[in-house]
Amino acid sequence: MISIIIGVPEAAMIEAFEELRQRAGTNVFLHPAALCAAAALGFAQIHVLMAWVQGATSRKLVGFWALRERRVAPFWPSFLAAPPYDYAFLSSPVIDPDYGDAVWPAFFDSIAGNSRLPKVIKLKLLDADAAVHRPMMAVLQARGAPMLKLSERARPFLSGESDRKRSGATAKKLRQDWNRLSALGRVDLANDRTAEGARAAFEVFLGLELRSWKGQNGTALLSHDEDAAFTRRLIADLAAHRAASVALLRVDGKPIAAQVLLYSGSMAYTWKTAFDAAFAKFSPGALLIDKVSDELFAGGIAQIESCSSDGGFMEKLWTGRRMTLDLLIDVGPQKSAGFAAIAMAERGYAWARGLRNRLRGWNIPWKSKSVVATRS
Repeated sequence: MISIIIGVPEAAMIEAFEELRQRAGTNVFLHPAALCAAAALGFAQIHVLMAWVQGATSRKLVGFWALRERRVAPFWPSFLAAPPYDYAFLSSPVIDPDYGDAVWPAFFDSIAGNSRLPKVIKLKLLDADAAVHRPMMAVLQARGAPMLKLSERARPFLSGESDRKRSGATAKKLRQDWNRLSALGRVDLANDRTAEGARAAFEVFLGLELRSWKGQNGTALLSHDEDAAFTRRLIADLAAHRAASVALLRVDGKPIAAQVLLYSGSMAYTWKTAFDAAFAKFSPGALLIDKVSDELFAGGIAQIESCSSDGGFMEKLWTGRRMTLDLLIDVGPQKSAGFAAIAMAERGYAWARGLRNRLRGWNIPWKSKSVVATRS
């Protein structure tokens, strides 16, 4: 009943994707507008998998997934990876819950049977609490697919108001910081959902980020022309579909913190944050997240995905958690040399990252220098 079409991102996919999203789970990073932005700027080589079921008079999209093709290094075997581009924070597909048991084997069979596609897939930031996760694992186990768990961690997640710290020391500090900041002038929150407003506010975010420690370290988006061009296009194109905005915390009209927000149905994503270091003692990033969460829930948002890395400040604000997995799998007919090579590279990278983190904690004169090369 399920047929799979593998292609490149196209704007024509948006209508079917939006209709599927209303029936299924959500992943804003798979919105075809975002995928088209990445493909158009050469930011990633993306393969889109669309699962269709044919009815008596029409067909219906029941699964949508996107994977990028990449290599660990030149001359190494290529592999597929999700998320499908840098700056995406979720790799789970969008699958109609009535067809989950059928879509997953169809996805894997289509990859295994396509001579042009690698068979090894690296799934990073896989939502282990999403409805699509258990059927995927069951299909992989039934296939006897080689699998390596690379990491597992919990990330901050709001499944409702009850997951916020509304009392205790954290809430008290937020109230104190708000009152102290308000003593400086009129404090307000702006979140223009129009496409033009989102583009203008994103430029404010870029400027704040460049002037922060990220700019000093060369990790701000404006530090790299390719990243800046892509993210500008990403936010603009998503905002055109009301899927992105930038909330600003202002004092007497001056933005002191910016929170880039993405939207898909009743889910919001706190994608990136920046603030003016001159106001750091007021915790402007935490204040903005706290206030914008009020606004989002009041406006019909039911859940908020933090997109937060380990140790982010949202861990202190929210009690809710979702499990995230990184997996390496091989969907080919037999375990390949490519799987073993990529698994070896991933183990080496994990060791190097652990060494780098340990060295950062040592009080040695040269610790600020690059000890271990990083990668996206």
